[in-house]
Amino acid sequence: MVIPTLAADSRLADCVESLGRQTRRDFEVIIVDNSGEGLVRRKGLAPGARVIENPRNAGFGAAVNQGWRASAAPSIATLNDDAVAHPGWLEALVAVMERHPDAGMCASQVRLFGEDCLDSAGMLVARDGSSKQRGHGKPPEDFPVTEETLFPSASAALYRRAMLEELGGFDDSFFLYCEDTDLGLRARWAGWKCLYVPQAVVEHHYSHTAGRASPLKAYYVERNRLFVLAKNFPAPMLLAAPFVAWWRYLWHAWYILQGRGSAARFRAEGHAGPKMIWYVIRAHAALLANARRLWRQRREIRARARITPAVFRHLIRCHSIGARRMAAL
Repeated sequence: MVIPTLAADSRLADCVESLGRQTRRDFEVIIVDNSGEGLVRRKGLAPGARVIENPRNAGFGAAVNQGWRASAAPSIATLNDDAVAHPGWLEALVAVMERHPDAGMCASQVRLFGEDCLDSAGMLVARDGSSKQRGHGKPPEDFPVTEETLFPSASAALYRRAMLEELGGFDDSFFLYCEDTDLGLRARWAGWKCLYVPQAVVEHHYSHTAGRASPLKAYYVERNRLFVLAKNFPAPMLLAAPFVAWWRYLWHAWYILQGRGSAARFRAEGHAGPKMIWYVIRAHAALLANARRLWRQRREIRARARITPAVFRHLIRCHSIGARRMAAL
């Protein structure tokens, strides 16, 4: 069990307390403290847990990598520090993974904290590389059965150690956001499946650390969806992606006028509209600056691929979200 934390506040204490109520007991809790100040230890927020302290914020993916590499467990659960797990959460995830040896990932039923609606039931991907939670805002009853989904939200997921070792874990360079999208798509290329487990229930304070529509989130989400594209999408999809992105940008502009969607929330929280254009420019500049590394990683992914580009495109079509829907959420 790996929990990265930056804020190390009362939400983390609630998270750790919920793990003490799990029906399955044979697990170790590893907390990776990204605060740079040793806050977890100083505040005494995680009794009984192993704590890894970083001198600075290493990012979410890098912190999870530190945690699973420090463990010897055959499967690794990831949990956000602002999530509270129901007692049967871990037991349900492990049971499904043990029954399905071809599953490298399991997705939880993640609910918005204190509400009877979903944060995620797995993840969806748009044709421009953007990703969004499947079922976000819908009732849990709409997703009642264990079924295949594209990949999990790392806010509450279970990963098979063999898969993480094969793929090298999360890409540290993502720092924040979309690292689970990248890992999930690399896993699909490598032939691993993902199963959604509705009995594995977690309640999540959505975007507690970075904010629902902060400048930090706006930049990294845009930059990292370009990284996802460059590393994982077949050439025909790469050619179509800019047109899908422009269509999404137009819908963002429309929904700003209507006061809906993430772009409208960004503006409502006091951030000027032109800043969004600046973040898009910065994101594309980062893509160019990292082009050589991304190309090398792309070739490595293809070298270990166990599915064809046609099968990958079919997976995306089966688990896709439209540009308009992306802008509306």
